[in-house]
Formats: sequence, C-alpha cells, structure tokens
Amino acid sequence: MPDKLPPKRDLNWGRISKTLSFWLLLILIPIAFFRLSGSGADAPAEIDYTTYGQQLDNGNIQRVTIEDGKTIDGDFKARIRVNNRDVSKFTVRLPVANDSKEVERLRQKNVIISAQDAKPSLGGYVMTFLPWILIIGIWIFLFRQMQAGGAKAFSFGKSKAKLLTGDTPKVTFSDVAGADEAKEELQEIIEFLKDPQKFTRLGGRLPKGVLLVGPPGTGKTLLARAVAGEAGRPFFSMSGSDFVEMFVGVGASRVRDLFEQGKAHAPCIIFIDEIDAVGRHRGAGLGGGHDEREQTLNQLLVEMDGFESNDGVILIAATNRPDVLDPALLRPGRFDRQVVVDLPDLRGREEILRVHLRRVPVSEDLDVSTIARGTPGMSGADLANLVNEAALLAARRNHERVFLSDMEEAKDKVMLGAERKSMVMKEDEKRNTAYHEAGHAVCAIKTPGCDPLHKVTIVPRGRALGLAFTLPTEDRYSVTRQQLEAMLVMTYGGRVAEEMIFGHEKVTTGAANDIQKATSLARRYVSQWGLSDAIGPVLVGDNEQEVFLGRELSHRREVSEKTAQLVDGEVARLLTESYNRARQTLETNADLLHAIAAALLERETLTAEDIEILVRGDKLPPRKISGPPPAPATPVAVPQPKPAKPPLLGGPEPAPA
Repeated sequence: MPDKLPPKRDLNWGRISKTLSFWLLLILIPIAFFRLSGSGADAPAEIDYTTYGQQLDNGNIQRVTIEDGKTIDGDFKARIRVNNRDVSKFTVRLPVANDSKEVERLRQKNVIISAQDAKPSLGGYVMTFLPWILIIGIWIFLFRQMQAGGAKAFSFGKSKAKLLTGDTPKVTFSDVAGADEAKEELQEIIEFLKDPQKFTRLGGRLPKGVLLVGPPGTGKTLLARAVAGEAGRPFFSMSGSDFVEMFVGVGASRVRDLFEQGKAHAPCIIFIDEIDAVGRHRGAGLGGGHDEREQTLNQLLVEMDGFESNDGVILIAATNRPDVLDPALLRPGRFDRQVVVDLPDLRGREEILRVHLRRVPVSEDLDVSTIARGTPGMSGADLANLVNEAALLAARRNHERVFLSDMEEAKDKVMLGAERKSMVMKEDEKRNTAYHEAGHAVCAIKTPGCDPLHKVTIVPRGRALGLAFTLPTEDRYSVTRQQLEAMLVMTYGGRVAEEMIFGHEKVTTGAANDIQKATSLARRYVSQWGLSDAIGPVLVGDNEQEVFLGRELSHRREVSEKTAQLVDGEVARLLTESYNRARQTLETNADLLHAIAAALLERETLTAEDIEILVRGDKLPPRKISGPPPAPATPVAVPQPKPAKPPLLGGPEPAPA
C-alpha cells in the first residue's frame, strides 16, 4: 500500500507575521539611517577649507547655503575630483562661525547666498519620536491583553457561568446519601433530558425549574453537582451574587447572556446557587428609586417563562431562605417543583457516615449505627466535619485507624466545643460550677419528660465553664408541653442549686445564659405555640418580622396593651413555676445533688453510665487509664419508620462565666 500522505498543517500566522516584521525592520532601519545621514550617489562631499578657498578664488562656486553660521553647503559650477570621485556638491566647516568677511568674499565672486538652521541629526530624530513610539507600543500591548481576556474590558454584561466539562471531577448519586426523595425527584429530571419521548408521549412537558430548599449543610449544592455528573448534558453553574455588580444593568444583561448560552447548548441544565441573593421579594425595603436587583429578577422571570420560550433549558436553584423569595418566581411554570432537602433522619445519617468513612480506615469497634443514634439534628456537613475531626484526632494520637474513642471525642468537640484544659479555676469557682452543673443534672434526671443526660462536665468547653448536655434517644418532629416544661425546670436547676448551697448573697452571674434561654422558650410557649391556658390558642405578635422584607410595613397591627400585659404575666408565671419546681426537685434529691457535685470535683467529667451508678446510690468504679481503644460495641438496632430532628432541644447549658 502506498504511504499515507502526512496530514496538512495549518499555517501558523502568528509565527509568519513575526518573521515578516523582523525582516522588514532589518531592511528599513539601514534605509532610514542612510536617508537621515545623507549618504548616496550624489551626496555632497566634505572638503577642507583650503580647497574651498581655492575653488572660490577660481570662481567655480555657484551657490552656497550657510547652516547655523558654522557650515557651508554649496554647488560647484564644474565638477571637481574629491576622494576619487567627481562631485558637484560640497560641505565645508568654517574656521570662524558667523564670519562677516567670509560673506563679503562670496559676494565679490557673485555667489548666490542663502542661510538656514542646522539640520537635526539622527539622535535628534530618535529623541523626538521615541516617546510617541513608547506610548503607541504600550497602548497596543494593553489592547492585546484586553482581547486575550486579561482585563476583560467591555465584558461586564457577559455571564460568569461556568460550563462543567469532562475534566471536572464527577459527583454521582452514589456520593449523595440521606436525601432519597430529593434524589428521586432529580432522577426524573435526568431521565427527561436523556429520553424526553418517554414522558411527552402522554402529554407531559419538561419541567422548567426545580428549587432545592433546605437548611444549610443538607447537601443542596452537592445534589446539583450529582445531577451534573449523572445527566451527561451541558451544565452551567453560577451563584446568585454573580449577577449584580456596581454597574447598572449588568445583572439583567448577564441573565440574558446566561439563557442565550443555555439555548445554544439545549437541552442543558443551569444551576444558580443561593438564588435568594437575586430573587428577593420585590417592593421590599425602606428605600426607593431604581433597584438593580429588581431589574435582574424581572429579567430572570421573563427568561424562565415569558413571551419567548426556552425549551430544553432546565433551571435548578438552591436556597435556605425560601420565605424571602418573590411569589412570581415560585409559581408553576417557572419553578414547577420545590424539592425539600431536610436534615437527615437516623437511617440517612448512617448512610452519610458510611459515604464519608469510605476513604477513612476504621477499626472493627466503630459501629456506624451507634454514632448515627448519638448525632440527632446533625446535617450532612456536620457529619462530614465529625468524620474529619475524628481522622485528625486519630492521626494526632498516632493511630493507624480511627477508633470509636476517637469518634466519640470528636463528637463531643463538635457538639459541645473544644476543651480548655489549660484554663485554671479557683477552688471556690470550681465548686460553684460543680454544683451548678449538678443542679442541671438532677433536674434532668428527676423531671418527667426531660431528655436523658449524655455528659456532665466542669471542664471549660467553648465559652462555657461547664456543661450538662442532654441527648434525645431518637429523632422527633414535634415537642410536647411536658417536654417543654421539663426543659424550663432543667434550665433553672443550676441557679437554684447555687442559691441552695451557697446562699442568696453568693449567687453568681453564671446563669445568665440559662435565664435568657428560659425566657425565650417561655415567651414562645405563650405567644406562638398557644400552650397558655390564660391566653389560649392565639398567636400574639404575628407581624413581628424583619423590616427589610417590606411586607405590611405601612399597616402594622400592634398588640393591645392589655394583651401585652397578659402575655408578660403568663411568661412570668410560667418561669416562676419552673423555678419553684426546680427548687422542690433539688430539695427532695439533695443527697444526689451532693454526690454528683463531689464526683464532678473528683473526675471533672461524668458520662451517662457514671450518672446511672450515682442515681442507684453506688460508688463509682476506679477511673480507667487512657490506653488502647475500648472493645467493640455491640450494634443495637432501633426500629423506627422515619424519625426527625429535635427542635430547640439538646443544646449545651453553659455554667458561670
């Protein structure tokens, strides 16, 4: 077979232009030099003053031009031979500048005389034109940089959306856990893009928009990245804050450009993260005049469902503030679906932990279900941080794997705060803190409806000097009245214990945060949840919302003075009853209060097992010396159909500041 011809190479015009420029400069510079220096075939010959005088006496000079009084350029009547060539023009330098006798000699010989200033030299030309050459060169350089994208001038209205390519690391649905319903909704969008006929044959149409709603850290952006990895279609990603800048009209222009790119790559997906930055309620706020954000939102509304259709362009947006979005943005036809990505339940937390533990070597004693049961209310981001903290802690301890003890300590650090063991406390302050936390613990143990104690410590963590931390045994969606009242009793347990043991005069300011929490909880108990018998199931203060939203700003309905006094009276009554219940509980269980406080002073930290031993009246066993990780824990299955997070409960209680 004949050899294949080599493939044609495209001409490198950049290299060709550089070569041509080099040769042109190489040719033009000598030409310019000779031109300026006066060299050539009929160039004037430079003669000495003696030869000039002889030719003048012989009458062979026809005309002369005196330059600057120092040099004479002239023409001979008849050619003479100078330096082996016949010349008709000459140049001579005068021995005396501006000599009047020399001019008189020329007049006597009837020579035509003229005068002129000195001709500029090559150096003069260079100094004259060099600044202009530098300015033009710098301007050309800057213009080429702008064209190459360096300064990106004249591109303010262009969209900043990033098109994900094959080089982008792929995230698939296998990397997303704890959001099965959201994955199912988005999986249908992907099938729409891959096989539209499957759904349109029965009259269905492609959804135009999907809004991912949920608390921070639940995986909304991760789900969008998984859609990009699964769909296999062009995927444009952009943040809501990228639309609005300092220039007026930029946001609307970028929206238009974004959807033009989407239509050029249809069918495709456009993802806008944190859409509340541009989609807030119109007409909001105290200001007036032109609002750039509203113009951007208007353009977005038109592009999503306006006079011109954008078939094949699906918009996915994410936000954790759906309450501030404009109603026109949320209507069907724009965002056809709202997918709620909520905090994961027990099974979801297990799946999320398994995903994050794939790349972490773990020991056999680490049971994922045990960790999942001990982390109610945690989001996916919290669990990822928990696994990362455990891995860092194990590496700090020179472990080859992550053990259960590493995970438990990392969980306490994430949920309670880092220990401040270097903080030195006086003995009386330490004793005060011990009784404060013991008061919380006794009220939590002896008050029906309170969550079980997880840990009690007087080691400072975060901003608190001590903690009595309760942890629910399972997730829940709602809270009963009994549980709320038990929380109030436990919250006041610390202040009551201080007053019982040290007297009214030595009560400290350590209960400031407890009082703040109790007051806030009691006010919601009365005014929002309708649990007060005197007020009844009435919402009080329904217009107490942010002014910047601009809703009902001009006609706010105030609460009457009588109702406000009634609410304040009910809040005070509820707090007083809780305070008295806490005092009665601690007086009845004074022996347990002293036992827990003594154990805290001795060990500084008590676990749930230690508390159970003290409640039974037994002595605590000797403290285990920290060494190898504990034995493997036996997994305990807790069947529950769909648990949820505990609202407002299970937070750490700070002690004296």
